[in-house]
Amino acid sequence: MDRLNKGARRWSAGLVSGLALTLAIGVVGNLAAPVAAAHAAPMAVVDRNGSYVSVETYAPNIVRVTISQDKDLAAAAPGYGFLADSDVKGWRHDQKAGADLFTSGALSLEVVAQPWPGAPSQMDRYFAPSLPPVSVKIRKADGSDLVAMNGWEMSPHVVNGERTYQAGASFSTSADEHFYGLGQNQEGILDLRGRKIDCKHDYDAPHGETVCVPFLVSSKGYGILWDNPSETKVYPAVNGRTLWQSKVGERVSFFVITGSYDEIYAGYRQLTGVTPLPPKAAFGYIQSKARYETQAQILNVAKGYRDRGYPLDVMVLDWFYWTRMGQMDIDPAAFPDPAAMNKELHDNGVHSIISVWPRFEKEGRYFNYLADKGWLLKDKDGKVVDGLPFRSDRTGGLIDSTNPQAREWFWGKIRDNIASKGFDWFWLDETEPDLVPEGYFWSIGSGDRYRNVFPLVHTQGVAEGSRRDRPDKRNLILARAAYIGAQRNGALFWSSDIQPTWEALKRQVPTGLNFTASGFAYWGNDIGGWQWLPQTTTATKPPLLDPSDARAVVGQNNDYPELFARWFQYGTFTPTLRVHGMRKDTEVWSFGKGAEAVVAKYLKLRYALMPYLYSMGHTTYETGAPFMRGLFMDFPNDPKVVNLGDQYMFGPAFLVAPITDQGVEDRDVYLPAGADWYDYWTGKKFTGGQTISVHAPIDTIPLFVRAGSIIPMGAPIQNTSQPQAINAVKVYPGRDADFTLYDDDGVTNAYEKGVGKTVKLHWDDKAGKLTATGDKGLSAQALAAVQVVK
Repeated sequence: MDRLNKGARRWSAGLVSGLALTLAIGVVGNLAAPVAAAHAAPMAVVDRNGSYVSVETYAPNIVRVTISQDKDLAAAAPGYGFLADSDVKGWRHDQKAGADLFTSGALSLEVVAQPWPGAPSQMDRYFAPSLPPVSVKIRKADGSDLVAMNGWEMSPHVVNGERTYQAGASFSTSADEHFYGLGQNQEGILDLRGRKIDCKHDYDAPHGETVCVPFLVSSKGYGILWDNPSETKVYPAVNGRTLWQSKVGERVSFFVITGSYDEIYAGYRQLTGVTPLPPKAAFGYIQSKARYETQAQILNVAKGYRDRGYPLDVMVLDWFYWTRMGQMDIDPAAFPDPAAMNKELHDNGVHSIISVWPRFEKEGRYFNYLADKGWLLKDKDGKVVDGLPFRSDRTGGLIDSTNPQAREWFWGKIRDNIASKGFDWFWLDETEPDLVPEGYFWSIGSGDRYRNVFPLVHTQGVAEGSRRDRPDKRNLILARAAYIGAQRNGALFWSSDIQPTWEALKRQVPTGLNFTASGFAYWGNDIGGWQWLPQTTTATKPPLLDPSDARAVVGQNNDYPELFARWFQYGTFTPTLRVHGMRKDTEVWSFGKGAEAVVAKYLKLRYALMPYLYSMGHTTYETGAPFMRGLFMDFPNDPKVVNLGDQYMFGPAFLVAPITDQGVEDRDVYLPAGADWYDYWTGKKFTGGQTISVHAPIDTIPLFVRAGSIIPMGAPIQNTSQPQAINAVKVYPGRDADFTLYDDDGVTNAYEKGVGKTVKLHWDDKAGKLTATGDKGLSAQALAAVQVVK
């Protein structure tokens, strides 16, 4: 059975009939939501004068509410992205004064009583909604209010030839509430409060590509996970309410998860799936360029890293290695023996990623086959959609990855035509998709109805195929869009084709923090920017690095070596470290000797931190919590961090404050209250709750360590294929501390069966002693390498 669809079928119940349903406040619904074959019945479906409200519990702190005028739709399973089964354990259902009360040890939910309405007033006859009102109140275990859904909406309209509704809901908010998540929005603001978020995948968004993950996390201790894949507008805390409005749907369906931030992400994990542990190479350095044109270029670049003693884990072969878009072949003129190329890389401990696009030219060998099968995106007349009507991008039909058979075919061609040549992992580009589905049709229905599901199903096909056909090889996918549940497909996400500018760099920091706040731990960006490099300088101050020995790459863009160095510093402290871009060269030595020295310092630091990084990845696998975190997550009681988007935590220890302005060597850094802090470079200690001025010359990123931290560090290695000894366990005293050190083979899926080495490190601050419990060999290494920072 197709795991994602879980026995999907279209609803036969039809639309809510004939009523002129208008605003009662709110959003969402999904007539064609896929249904679990063995979907458990809701805990209860209650009737509010013809509006049916389904309450479905999943854990003491997770509840789903579904509202429709069709009882079957209200009782039906969630839509795309959800895997969990409902569970009534620990819940009870009571009725009191016409209200229905659902209570667990973590929260209570009240479906408010709605007396039968009396005769309408004159004003009501004109303006009152015909939709029977529904109100739902959610409270904490102590009975205090948490959030309420105060109204819902079903406004009829026609979308892509289909009679449907704008479906929505309105939630209460408070004056001191702040919001995070909702995928990727590159406007450069952390707190979503007071903004309009257009939740849809949009490559052409003015600030950079937007990605819709309809998961909104509140500073008040709850998250709302919206169950509708159509284009959705979200207005957090606008005019005293948070409004959701989805373009297509016949019901409102949403989950509420309560608790601390990490409890909320554990709930997201339970509902939508586990974030796998990526191969260890994914935590190392990934070298990319648009594009390496020949086999010789790739091998020469890899040799360049070896000859210079710089670490390298992955070489990337980007687009146009094929003879024609959709041929799914490798041009033998440029790559005469890709298997031999990959063998040479592997012999030197380097892996490979190859870009595989979802588009097929009409003249290609597979187009007619796919068109005849109906496995390409189509218009209303059943004709294959070929290219885009704008952006000078008019080539290729799009594989219909909503169709399980098309997914299976696509993976089969990747396996037989590409993976068979020794390529390790796959870059699934255009996962928005780039060929916008609005107005067109998937096999499952309207492209408007299923606007945002493509990155979920497209990565799913490759993830499942790779797991089945390469069971001993850990999967990895590079993808530039996501939807609910896509994290379980083993993808590293990145922020798409951004500009090589200081402005773009500055926006990346809050962009990444909201993306990880959406339940997706692995995010990065094209270090240095992807687009063509302007050949004139943007410097307003004297550049901090000499560009004179890099003219062949940077031209007269005098501040670009400085930008690249600052960007690489920041990238060192993101989940994925990958350089990319449409430049003559992108390697770390390409931007002058000054930039090379700075970048090499951070490249080596990244590998020294590999034991820390990899251990954090395993913790995410076990918990679902991201390790690149806005300060609001770890310091929820400090009001100064609620919209602080240019600093963040990287794991439990590091506070990172990147330099994102040209010519700057000093910046203010806020040290959150509730902890003491050490300057990583100098060891100087500071009290939290204050802003300090930090000197940051071009080879320094402002970096602090929280007192009461343990940081395991590794010996120098060329890549993660080599064993790495623990050569330092740095302890930053000031309070008791714990850290779980983890290691395994870094390649296979054996970690899922518990195969690996685990050591629990504990620092007793009063005794001044570190203890280690677990794997004896790794424990011995750790205890022999203790360094207490003083």
